[in-house]
Amino acid sequence: MRKMMKYRLYPTDAQAEALDGQLAEACRLYNAALQERHDAYKREGLSLNYYTQASQLKEIRAEGASALANFSSSQDVLRRVDKTFKAFFRRVKTGAEKPGYPRFKSRRRFDSYTFPSWGDGCRLSDAGRLYLQGVGHLKVKWHRPLDGTVKTVTVKRQAGTWFVCFSVEYVVEALPGNDARVGIDVGLTDFATLSTGETIANPRHYRKAQKTLRIAQRRVARRQRGGRNRRKAVVLLQKAHAHVQNQRADFHHKTARTLMNTYGVIAVEDLRIKGLASGMLAKAVHDAGWSAFFNKLAAKAEEAGRLLVKVNPRGTSQTCLCGAEVRKTLAQRWHQGPACGLSTARDHVSAQLISGLGLSLLGLT
Repeated sequence: MRKMMKYRLYPTDAQAEALDGQLAEACRLYNAALQERHDAYKREGLSLNYYTQASQLKEIRAEGASALANFSSSQDVLRRVDKTFKAFFRRVKTGAEKPGYPRFKSRRRFDSYTFPSWGDGCRLSDAGRLYLQGVGHLKVKWHRPLDGTVKTVTVKRQAGTWFVCFSVEYVVEALPGNDARVGIDVGLTDFATLSTGETIANPRHYRKAQKTLRIAQRRVARRQRGGRNRRKAVVLLQKAHAHVQNQRADFHHKTARTLMNTYGVIAVEDLRIKGLASGMLAKAVHDAGWSAFFNKLAAKAEEAGRLLVKVNPRGTSQTCLCGAEVRKTLAQRWHQGPACGLSTARDHVSAQLISGLGLSLLGLT
């Protein structure tokens, strides 16, 4: 199984300058490859691929036109361009969404580059420092052990802070068997309601941080475009957003881990979150981050050897446990079954129905 392990880097001033330079060179190569594809199609009607562009790399580096230290990293940048165009043509072919022609990247928005082969331009020293070609030996905050076999290394700049991401391959160690089963109904009043009746409070990290974000955004708007003070204000805004993102991710990870340790079979709704996030409740849906939570839940279920079942959400909020249809508006938060007399919170009923549907898909009762 593959997973990404992220660690904080503490470069010196000279190393931070070198990292910025490497990112700038990767961005320049990306834009040059994009321009070459655009010109080739416009002038001669040719559609270039990765292999055509990669065959020119040695000549480009020999002429000094690219100062990206690692050759494999240069190839990875070209692969990124190739993936971008393949995704563009796929969207054009399906017509399901706006194609969005690949665009040039600003060096301030090009925030990562990758060493695709461990040991080729990147390695760990005996002192626990990370060596990167063209940068040197970097101090790493090892907040947890680096387990597994490292495959790729990605250096990332986020809100003025440097990180390294190791893609590792490791052997999964499943948790002990557990027959406990639960259904989860996600919501906005409470983040989630379990079929057991337990509720998980919605932390609303973005709502709580809106005042700080508004002040940071106002500071950016009042600075002159292109000035150094505006760049400083942008970094402060990025840090404010990164803090909210980290809070939300921490909450999702801890909640998912608690569920994995407690239950052996977990049933959730297969929601069309993209549609829900484009309506009048968009801010609240984005703040809850259901999609990110489900992705983390699925990854942890695979790692722990648990069963995660996605069920059709149709009718789960409008049906009683006895099978009778009970229509409710979104504002009605209480369920009252006219046929069986069941009276409880609507989310609790939905969670129990989701649990039953999940068990039926597994052939259980």
